[in-house]
Amino acid sequence: MEAIDGRMPVLVGCGDVTDLDTSAEAGRSPYDLIAQAARLALRDAGAAGIGEAIDTVAMIRSFADTSPRFATKLGTSTNPPRSVAQRLGLNASRHIYSYSGGNMPQYLLNQFAETIARGEMDTVLLCGGEALRTQHGLERTGAAGVWNEDPGGTPELIGEARRGWNEHEELHRMRAAIVMYPLFENAIRGARGRSIEAHQQAIGTLMARFAAVAAANPLATRRQGYSAEQLVTVNDANRWIGFPYPKLMNAHAFIDQAAAVVMTSVATARELGIPRDKWVFLHGCADAHDHWYVSERIDLHSSPAIRAASRQALDMAGKTLADIDVIDLYSCFASAVQIGCREIGLAEDDLRGLTVTGGLPFFGGPGNNYVTHSISEMMRRMRARPGAFGLVTANGNYVTKHSFGVYSTAAPAGPWWRERPAALQSRMDALPKAPFTETPQGEATIETYTVMHGKAGPEFAVVFGRLNATGQRFIANLSEDPAALWDLQNRDSLGRPGRVTQAEGRNLFTPH
Repeated sequence: MEAIDGRMPVLVGCGDVTDLDTSAEAGRSPYDLIAQAARLALRDAGAAGIGEAIDTVAMIRSFADTSPRFATKLGTSTNPPRSVAQRLGLNASRHIYSYSGGNMPQYLLNQFAETIARGEMDTVLLCGGEALRTQHGLERTGAAGVWNEDPGGTPELIGEARRGWNEHEELHRMRAAIVMYPLFENAIRGARGRSIEAHQQAIGTLMARFAAVAAANPLATRRQGYSAEQLVTVNDANRWIGFPYPKLMNAHAFIDQAAAVVMTSVATARELGIPRDKWVFLHGCADAHDHWYVSERIDLHSSPAIRAASRQALDMAGKTLADIDVIDLYSCFASAVQIGCREIGLAEDDLRGLTVTGGLPFFGGPGNNYVTHSISEMMRRMRARPGAFGLVTANGNYVTKHSFGVYSTAAPAGPWWRERPAALQSRMDALPKAPFTETPQGEATIETYTVMHGKAGPEFAVVFGRLNATGQRFIANLSEDPAALWDLQNRDSLGRPGRVTQAEGRNLFTPH
């Protein structure tokens, strides 16, 4: 028998569900879908007693409970993880519901590994999912309240409660990811000195590689295998969302997907008789966030927290990036991929590939829960290549919160331990912020921008600018005149001069 510390945390089960077929009228709730994925994960562990060993059920927060954009009339559970536990017949003593963020699956596993290593938790089921396809279809029938349930009790809440934008950003319509990530993308284009046409080709080529992986993945929701040209060509089926992203370049959120994983201690895995070839260890991990609000960051094309936390996770595992065999890079939008590659040190055409699923635009973007899917798939990849190492990256909010995990079937040496996350975060918090004013006035230059579209055409624009006189950053909108919006989009407006004023409580930028 291997000499592995009995308190060593180990992943032993995984399961995923993608449902493209069940009719909305069937009314299956997200809790039903998540329970289906959880049953697969419990069964995957290969031990009859695994259900009785679960002392904690943790669920990733649903989009309906996260964002007004995804709020539902169909109702919700007063204790979502307990709703799932009851469907599974689990008698867990703890029920945890996360706060929002795409980083949360990896963040929670990092925490749970530490808790298991200290002997304060034994076996946890981590699960999550979305039924937004069903939700929208069912709401069109006029249904309301059908997903309301009260299983009793109140879940523990883990994570960061504060929202990802401040009031000034919200005032200028900077709240949704579909607005924020295009701002990053144009900033990246500026940093790389590319024309609009050259950059569109580059990001199309980048994301076509993700689409190719999705095409071979039976759990993916978009399996057409789009070419670079198809991804960036705007037409009725691929209309503009937020320049420079057409629809197919956005995370695909309106899907029905769920995933679950099981983590326990080596001692419990042995007691339950879980086969050794099911075990996958978390060798290294890290969590950190960049300056919380996008408008505070020194620039919009980098992430010091990704750089520092990725290195910490690799150092903890005793590995370098060259030692990693399999990678899943968080991929809600092309800008997240490019920033991740730059900071981690990956080439965008790395021969190892950048995704195990196909990424959020093509595999599917089930709210805050995508990374549970990528961890589940990484477990299968590691089991298929014993001794190989895999890296999972996770991103919450707007290139804000970052979590990392290094995985392998090989057992770590010695007891499981990690540096206090607060130590790294204190270093991130000490980094400089951009000078900023909420009340700019005068001549200015565009730093980055986006034009947001509805089905009928452009609706509004967001500009990050710098005052010529002081260098202070500001946020502004443009006139909503369609001609002005098209002019901003059709010209290369990075570095474009103009004038900023205030109107009706908001900043207004008028390009020259």
